[in-house]
Amino acid sequence: MGKDRLAAFSDGVLAIIITIMVLELKVPHGAGWTALVTLLPHFVSYVLSFIYVAIYWNNHHHLLHTVTLVDGLILWVNSFLLFCLSLIPVATAWMGENFLASVPTALYGVTLLMPAIAYYILQKAIMRKQGAQSVLATALGADLKGKISPLLYAAAIALAFVAPWVSILIYALVAVMWLIPDRRIENVLRES
Repeated sequence: MGKDRLAAFSDGVLAIIITIMVLELKVPHGAGWTALVTLLPHFVSYVLSFIYVAIYWNNHHHLLHTVTLVDGLILWVNSFLLFCLSLIPVATAWMGENFLASVPTALYGVTLLMPAIAYYILQKAIMRKQGAQSVLATALGADLKGKISPLLYAAAIALAFVAPWVSILIYALVAVMWLIPDRRIENVLRES
């Protein structure tokens, strides 16, 4: 099977996820600056989550450029990735409502860890289908960022029960690490 329907479906689901998140933003009650300040935790949560969903969209886009054929395993693992990403709006809203509370901050980290694991499994499924010498296998190499991110998420989840603000900083740090789409894939595609 070709990858076109997989890409179109994924793009649609990601667009819906972002739409759900923006609909969770509330209108300020009042006309002063203090009304905006009370919504700041919601806005910070939204911005961080929007960046994460955009990072996944960008990297998923690059990832699919390495794919020539998809099979059932790739379809199901991609659906698992989309499922994991679809949980982000709920965790975002809960963390925004209870900013710097331990359990919502930890659960937010779990909802970031899950798609990271799913994305890793998707990469493995693609490499299994495409072969050990595939464009993706060549591009990923040691995949240092991909290995460090889950460790940082796990640390942030644990730290949420001690210092939730440190957890949020770690979540932001991981986002900054991934802001630039995976150049390894771009470079290998350019060479081939």
